[in-house]
Amino acid sequence: MGFSSSLGNLRDYQNVGYLAVPLLITEGVAGVSAIIPTELAGFDIPRRFGAEWLKSNGVSDKAGSATVLRSTSGISIILVSVGQDFNNYESWRLVGSAVMRIAGAEAVNLLFPLDVISQASGCAQAVVEGAALSVYDYKAPEKEAELYLVPLDAQEPNSETLRTIESAIEDALSATELVNWAKRLIDMPPRDASPRKLAKAYAKRLGEQENVTVEVWDADRVKAEGLGGLIGVGRGSNEPVRLVYATYRPKASENTPHVVLVGKGITFDSGGLSIKPADSMMTMKSDMSGSAIVMATLALCAELGLNLRVTAIAPMSENMTGGSATRPGDVLTIRNGTTVEVLNTDAEGRLVLADGLTLATEIEPSLIIDIATLTGAQRVALGDQIAAFYSTSDAVAKALENSSEATGECLWRMPLHAGYNPAIESEIADIKNIGAGGGGSITAALFLQRFVADKPWVHFDIASTARAEGGRGYLSKGATAFGVRTLTHFLSEVASKGTLPTA
Repeated sequence: MGFSSSLGNLRDYQNVGYLAVPLLITEGVAGVSAIIPTELAGFDIPRRFGAEWLKSNGVSDKAGSATVLRSTSGISIILVSVGQDFNNYESWRLVGSAVMRIAGAEAVNLLFPLDVISQASGCAQAVVEGAALSVYDYKAPEKEAELYLVPLDAQEPNSETLRTIESAIEDALSATELVNWAKRLIDMPPRDASPRKLAKAYAKRLGEQENVTVEVWDADRVKAEGLGGLIGVGRGSNEPVRLVYATYRPKASENTPHVVLVGKGITFDSGGLSIKPADSMMTMKSDMSGSAIVMATLALCAELGLNLRVTAIAPMSENMTGGSATRPGDVLTIRNGTTVEVLNTDAEGRLVLADGLTLATEIEPSLIIDIATLTGAQRVALGDQIAAFYSTSDAVAKALENSSEATGECLWRMPLHAGYNPAIESEIADIKNIGAGGGGSITAALFLQRFVADKPWVHFDIASTARAEGGRGYLSKGATAFGVRTLTHFLSEVASKGTLPTA
């Protein structure tokens, strides 16, 4: 069954193990909405909790901090902080994750006071997202968990309000189901997620979506198409390369924007002949995160019925050390004819993306977005909670920052500093695959920019945010599928406006 969520009510809550009451905390004092009954399941619920009580029970103004009023024979009460603002989406995600982690297998009724929540649909979607993401468990995919959202108002909530909240819950379930699907693929052992097996998984899942077509290019097709970067990276592996080419095209979409998503799909990265240290290989099954993210995003756009065209391209390979592996000093020819001197075989992601981006330009898109676990320099610059992104459009960049704020997936725009272009010039080819000096995330982005022609373009470097090394908030340890929710939010805005951001 897995995770489920729906509307609940206070007239019939004997089927749950917990009632959750949100607390607004300002100046060290917690307040409870006047809409929430003063008596719940045999407990008296004060309107205010003082600073001393909060401190002794471990509750703070940090959203998601909580304490439990335990019942030995009936329903227990979770008192959970929503922080200092009842309308902060990220706070509600943390509330959702907190109550589900306390409840475990028990169902929860979360009271949702509409008298103090002005953004009901957004907050409802956020709390369900946080709950659903937090209960993800690779080893127990069918673990049951239930969250009932209980809207409360001075009068019975009207049917339109309830429909809006119910729709928000459904959207959250759609989004998190696909995020968790992507996380599961990323967390799989790399032998079980080879390019061939992963391509089949993508084709199977996307093939179930309405208005979606999927092509899987085998090694012969990849060679015939002249994808020299992908061929070169795959030479050292016994596993043949693949490329997945998926298109979502809703009816009456001729004049709608067309966004192409390109995701890096290195299913295991040993570093090739520029081999990584053993410790650095331990999480390299996650190097295909970009491919899972773009496929999940396209599937979610289709599930939501967004009115725009989306194409997702995922070039996939292992980067191994076999006798045929590309050597440092070799030159590869990308699909568009650009020659690349490979000086470090561990800078392989940009080589497969170069082919994917070239394919993207050929279909005349409105916007190209690529996403990849690309550089260690990104982690050095921004740590493990903020992804880097680069954009040739200020308007698109601003819209993505707004989407990032709404989804809680933190982004920071980095400069496409043209002054670093000489660092990737080669003496024997058009360019080389590593830059001299510092700014490794920037020079990688400048490398990719060579393959987008004059199309509007965004590059996400998610090297540090693709995995959580420990549970944090609503993130479980392991894959995060970072970017699915932000990209979908951005694409939803584009679809609703019928055009890309221009100012």
